[in-house]
Amino acid sequence: MKKVLVLSCSTGQGHNSCALAVKDYLEEQNVNCEIKDALAFISTKVSDFMAWGHCFMYRHLPGLFRWGYRYSEKHPAVFKEKSGIYKMLTSGAERIYQFIIREQFDGIICTHPFSAMILTHILKGHSIQIKTAFVATDYTCYPGMEFCNLQHYFVPSKCLVKEFEKSGIPRANIIAAGIPVCKKMYERTDKADAKRLLGIGSKNKHLLVMCGSMGCGPIAKIVKHISKGLAVDMELSVICGTNKQLQRKLEMKYRRNEKIHIVGYTSQMSLYMDSADLLLTKPGGISITESAVKKLPMVFVDAVAGCEQYNMDFFVKMGAAVTSDSAKELAEQCIRILESDTKRKEMEDALQNYQYLGGAEIVFKELEKEQEEAELHFFPDIGSKESYEARQYSRLQEIQVS
Repeated sequence: MKKVLVLSCSTGQGHNSCALAVKDYLEEQNVNCEIKDALAFISTKVSDFMAWGHCFMYRHLPGLFRWGYRYSEKHPAVFKEKSGIYKMLTSGAERIYQFIIREQFDGIICTHPFSAMILTHILKGHSIQIKTAFVATDYTCYPGMEFCNLQHYFVPSKCLVKEFEKSGIPRANIIAAGIPVCKKMYERTDKADAKRLLGIGSKNKHLLVMCGSMGCGPIAKIVKHISKGLAVDMELSVICGTNKQLQRKLEMKYRRNEKIHIVGYTSQMSLYMDSADLLLTKPGGISITESAVKKLPMVFVDAVAGCEQYNMDFFVKMGAAVTSDSAKELAEQCIRILESDTKRKEMEDALQNYQYLGGAEIVFKELEKEQEEAELHFFPDIGSKESYEARQYSRLQEIQVS
């Protein structure tokens, strides 16, 4: 591969973070890589609205998000061809096609099911000799995957292979690769040094609290309960992400408490995780994979359910995490685990079972495998490679003229 397009969607930062991790690794391998929001090809207003709506539901209407996800699981036809959602999602498909041809990409990687559906639609209408792939960013098979038809599907674990097969995806096309996370997460700072750099007592137990880039979930209530149980050798850092309202509220309440540190959006998540003895978080696919890479025990806040319910189940069953429906119980669990070196060690040992640590590398190597000729989707009678390339060149000329 020489030039790859990564198609994401700005509905939560997880898909974009995965896209960036893939891009960074590909560029290290001298592959020219570009990330685009598939929804922005409909219009920037649609993309902005979808991003805003997703964030609003996460923060204020988690029950609605949960209902919508469950409904799409039970009624996958909402994504079928000619449905209202399908027509909306694919309304910018022709512009994406023209962009692919104009920029002469030889590989396309999708990090969101919507972009995978859109790419499938493009391939139905146009014969493109190109490598295609989908990278899952959660520990489940998404609703609508049965309407995707790409060459490769990179899933977080071999435990999920059968789940993707049930969606009609050939077993040979499914690769257990883990979820790609940014290179920084593979770098390690000694725990005592990380605490010192962040102003945490080197001998203190450090609880890190975060709920995604959007800072959703009952964080204020949980922090209130935790603050009552913090021992003299415990400290708490709360990452509020882009939720400035939550940040201001917590800063006002705990400004005089030297053991509680309120942080807004930060680029030092790797350092914070290295300093932590325990992580309290919502089970977003990227953040918990980063925690797994760091071998950091977790307590999960079930903030929005949906695909995150499956993420939570994956690590709870592994023994690397615990959860509760009660804010008070979550706080008590955190304190108990911080008090028990034995319990934390058991959870860390459980994370040794997480073997999928090279997601972006596996994606690259699979797509780089020698092929006599890339698969031609839906057009087996396309003709010779030379005639195909001539037609692609002709299309490029037409687009440039128009």
